[in-house]
Amino acid sequence: MLEKHELEAFLALTDELHFGRTAERLHVSTARISQTIAKLERRIGVRLFDRTSRRVELTPVGRELAEAVRPAWREITEAVARAVDAGRGLAGALTVAFTGPAAGQLVVGIAQAFRERHPDCEVRMREAQLDQVGPWLRAGEADLALTRHPHDEEDVVLGPVLVTEARMLAVPADHPFTRAPSLTPEDLSRVLLLRPSAGLPPALHADLAPAATPGGREIGHGPAAGTLNELLTLVGAGAGTALVGAHTRRYFTRPDVAYVPLEGAEPVRWGLVWREGAVSARVRAFAAAAREVIPPATPA
Repeated sequence: MLEKHELEAFLALTDELHFGRTAERLHVSTARISQTIAKLERRIGVRLFDRTSRRVELTPVGRELAEAVRPAWREITEAVARAVDAGRGLAGALTVAFTGPAAGQLVVGIAQAFRERHPDCEVRMREAQLDQVGPWLRAGEADLALTRHPHDEEDVVLGPVLVTEARMLAVPADHPFTRAPSLTPEDLSRVLLLRPSAGLPPALHADLAPAATPGGREIGHGPAAGTLNELLTLVGAGAGTALVGAHTRRYFTRPDVAYVPLEGAEPVRWGLVWREGAVSARVRAFAAAAREVIPPATPA
């Protein structure tokens, strides 16, 4: 029989494929993760991971074990969570992640309304980068998040769209586009779009850096950026342009970057997301408070 800590380490490493990140996720040392996996492999009698100095990969046996074990482990952890919820009701703590200052302000307002209804539940707020949302939900570091849609990950549930906002193009302050009152999505074929982090869900990545305009014109891509501040710094340096929501112009005013409206572009959508099968009473109550505080699809 596998021990709980062995299963946690094994499944976390199958997600991260990196011993250091797995150790950070489980709040233990890298040596502890390495020892746990080595012990697990000795007990099973076969290697579960191929490791080199540069990468970690699942072996065929490791992949088969992960696919077989993960659903059962998820059912066990969710059953325990439901039992805890049944015993506590809405007491306890709820961790809500948010991406960016505008989402943070929305979370503050929702949390205030939530606390008025459920004073025995503590709301903890944490800022995440876009590529951290899925991993945090899976690791239990956040119960839900207010972030950009869409997410097309199998184990992430999209709540209702709470806010929409106009889409804009961030360009260098001296770019010729700044002389136009607005642009159209077809104009994107005339510039390089900076790319977001490679760790984003495919649908969200495509929303931020589409391969072609609606009319089928190819869009060129520049360097990748890990954060919004890094993205705007690259824009200001002339490395490319970036698709952003209208709130960026309010929260990130910079002398080296201008924001030009994209007329006719699909709006940017924001809403709650949570892990599939992990809908506790607290998550449901927070989502209900969000729908009350912010009518669905309120323009930003």
